[in-house]
Amino acid sequence: MAAAGDGRPEEAVGITTGAVARRLGVSPTTVRSWEQRYGIAPAARQGGRHRRWTPDDVAMLDRMCRLTTSGIPPAEAARVAMAGRTPAASPAPDAVDPATAPTPRAAAGSGLPLGAVRPECRGLARAAVRLDSPAIDSLLTEVLREHGLVTAWEEVMAPTLHAVGRKWGTTGDRYVEVEHLLSWHVSTALRKAAAAAPLDAAPVLLACTPAEQHTLPLEALAAGLAERGWPTRMFGAAVPAEALDEAVRRLGPAAVALWSQSAPTADPALARRVTRTGFGLRGARTAPLVLLLGPGWQPSPLMPGTSRPRGLRAAIEAVSHLYAEPRTRSTA
Repeated sequence: MAAAGDGRPEEAVGITTGAVARRLGVSPTTVRSWEQRYGIAPAARQGGRHRRWTPDDVAMLDRMCRLTTSGIPPAEAARVAMAGRTPAASPAPDAVDPATAPTPRAAAGSGLPLGAVRPECRGLARAAVRLDSPAIDSLLTEVLREHGLVTAWEEVMAPTLHAVGRKWGTTGDRYVEVEHLLSWHVSTALRKAAAAAPLDAAPVLLACTPAEQHTLPLEALAAGLAERGWPTRMFGAAVPAEALDEAVRRLGPAAVALWSQSAPTADPALARRVTRTGFGLRGARTAPLVLLLGPGWQPSPLMPGTSRPRGLRAAIEAVSHLYAEPRTRSTA
């Protein structure tokens, strides 16, 4: 357990407004506005003007989140949260009273099947279910700054996206809007992270196979490579084979990352074709390493000139090795 500056456990003296906001899936501005408008504040202040939220304070804010998410007006939700009792008004016939939800863990969560995840992941899920764009942006910015791209993707972004997808798959058309909004904001955050100044070297070409539409994993890879300083060129979804050929010949990439989300979109013939697409001076022509990324590629023996990294971290390491070693693989 983390300790405060005076040696006491952090939970004993409380956590900051920013930390409680990340835990609950709201922006720090939202927490401050609740205090200003409705008086929902820590029971006591620690260290002068700085807000420190104790476990009891966090539980109160958690009740506020659950009540407002269920449609109760903020002023009434704040009154109930501070009083620790249920609203006097009867719920609508089909509504679920959040104060009497089946389990505290389910009531405190987002309704998404998350399992054992980081608190930031639960916060992001709650913000997404509320369609709270400012909170989503704030949480993504914070987790990228605190944990770096790989951890942010593997332990916060991807688990939340997968949970939304599972919920969508089991509830018909519900949660489609959650998935679209969350994907947009994750994509925006990843593209910002990928805007770092690149190394002046042969780039990594990132593309989905011709029948593949899922781009977020490639966007995460672009951001992860940018964090290392490696240059990329992103071509996105459903890249035609001819266009991929032309891009390889024109760019002379160090590697080509091909993403396939499911077996029907994997294209071994295309991967083989790219490994044979040479560039450079006659007599010294080279070809890129082809990274087969995503669950669509079957665990069959690797073709010459290809690699199949498992996960974002492994893909970044595979590319890093390329820049640490000269390219010597020649084309047939």
